[in-house]
Amino acid sequence: MLALGVSLLQLQMFFLVFLRTGAFLMALPLVNSPSVPVFFRIGLTFVASLLVFPVLNPGPLPFLADAFSLAVAAAGEILLGVLAGMSIRLVFDGVQLAGQLMGYQMGISIAEVLDPATEDQVALLSQFISLMATLIFLIINGHHAFIRVLVQSYELVPPLGFHVNGSVLEGLVRLTAEMFIIGLKAGSPVVVALMLGTVAFGLVARAVPQMNIFVVSMPLNIAVGLIFLGLSLPHMGAYIGDLLGGVPRHAVSLLKAVP
Repeated sequence: MLALGVSLLQLQMFFLVFLRTGAFLMALPLVNSPSVPVFFRIGLTFVASLLVFPVLNPGPLPFLADAFSLAVAAAGEILLGVLAGMSIRLVFDGVQLAGQLMGYQMGISIAEVLDPATEDQVALLSQFISLMATLIFLIINGHHAFIRVLVQSYELVPPLGFHVNGSVLEGLVRLTAEMFIIGLKAGSPVVVALMLGTVAFGLVARAVPQMNIFVVSMPLNIAVGLIFLGLSLPHMGAYIGDLLGGVPRHAVSLLKAVP
């Protein structure tokens, strides 16, 4: 028993809660950014762990006296937090993929900007749609829903209860495939319109071979892409909102396959 009336077992459990909470929060788009100071992330994780720890009721748990057992338990908690957070991260990656597909079709993918969340060069449309998804995430109180998922994760998988099985791997593969489906669905209006425009330019090139179709098509592709992007933004926003609203259910179903 420590001087503050906290036992070593409670301190150990809080350490495991801290690791799972930190791994989970690092998946949130507003936290997982190099522009956010490291001390702020650690402080946010510590405060969130303090709020989550009193409401947990994991039952009697053994005290891990040796370093190897504690390291294995810590690795399991980190993997579980990453697993729950990937359901969030893959949605944003799929939305960013939609912007990349549209940018390539429009011919403006060469114009790239620095993404502060990843410190990588990304297309302009990818950055625009990613910021829109982040705003929608905050508008629908997605951060509240995912904190509830974090608390519910301890009901489904208590500390020291992480086990890797085939269902977990199958769920990860399904989420990864869903990322590409999200990218295709979100970017399909602009991509299909530009593909039809490319077919039309091909017919014009055959009918009027004297026309320099490459010079004419580049600004028209950008104009058509921006027009269809503006027309599809309300529907794209509703689609992204539905995706982010359903992510907690996917995270919970993935966690149910862990025990």
